[in-house]
Amino acid sequence: MKVCIYGAGSLGTVLGAYIAKAGDNIDLVNRNEKHVQALNENGAKIIGKADFTQKVHALTPGEMTEKYDIIFLMTKQLDNRNVVEFLKEYLTDDGVICTTQNGLPEPLIGEIIGEKRTFGCAIGWGAQMVSPGVVELTSEADSLVFALGALDRESQNGAHFEEIKRLLSLMGKVELNDNFIGVRWSKLVVNSAFSGLSTVCGCDFGGVADNKTSRLLAQRIIKEIIDLCAKGGIKIEPIQGKDVVKLLDYHSAIKQKISFFIIPIAIKKHRLIRASMLQDIEKGKKCEVDAINGVVSDFGRKYNSPTPINDKTVELIKDIEAGKLTPSFDNLKYYADLI
Repeated sequence: MKVCIYGAGSLGTVLGAYIAKAGDNIDLVNRNEKHVQALNENGAKIIGKADFTQKVHALTPGEMTEKYDIIFLMTKQLDNRNVVEFLKEYLTDDGVICTTQNGLPEPLIGEIIGEKRTFGCAIGWGAQMVSPGVVELTSEADSLVFALGALDRESQNGAHFEEIKRLLSLMGKVELNDNFIGVRWSKLVVNSAFSGLSTVCGCDFGGVADNKTSRLLAQRIIKEIIDLCAKGGIKIEPIQGKDVVKLLDYHSAIKQKISFFIIPIAIKKHRLIRASMLQDIEKGKKCEVDAINGVVSDFGRKYNSPTPINDKTVELIKDIEAGKLTPSFDNLKYYADLI
């Protein structure tokens, strides 16, 4: 099958490099012309928790001419409807999209190309762009996990799903789950708490866990999500085998203290991750807070479940994005009335 990664930034470049390293052909598509040029001239250089350089084939969206059987969608979820409408023209008649985006992108994609052609993948590792063509993998090797699912369960029996599974397994462990929406919510637990506060504070995930105030806020964000999912009848799936609800939910002071103590341990393998939202803001780009903490706030209103810490996080990140604030631990003072 002919395959491409659309939105081959930090995560997409790493995934594409691993797939190419295993001997498979894959196109890496990115709007950043300097990044594309560096990839074609020098290969994809992966540093950090891995160390290798791999020859890859990269191109810009304007250079796309062929149709693909599988497109891994790895852009930020800022303009998904237009992006998917564009990609629809580059799919074969039975071609599929597998989105690795944050939030809950699958329903919209399924609306555009059909549920049977829509797959989703929650990525359990992180990376950051260092320079054009150079990406740092910031997660440990044993945390290179992909949680793969589909909107239509019958599609998981098809050839496209098997090929997606095979390609992802060239880099890490692939976990399958029929309750893929529950998998998405488990990813939102991590992203809302740690990506949101990483962006507010201007630090990596480890920094969020080390500071007692930001850790408390992360705990509160997690609790807000657990509570709204309980009200909405959504079952949050385990994260890499760990039951986040069992570990971090609390209904007593003792369990709350245990949950607070567990958080730095739970995030240990991902301490070096810096939120992609923070990376975008540092580059002067818009970030996808509406698809992360904003989704939590939306569902909180839908299920009449309060999400004040998520709501404030959205507000602060938008202020940072607008230049009214800068990412800093000083921003924690704006939560004072909520904790």
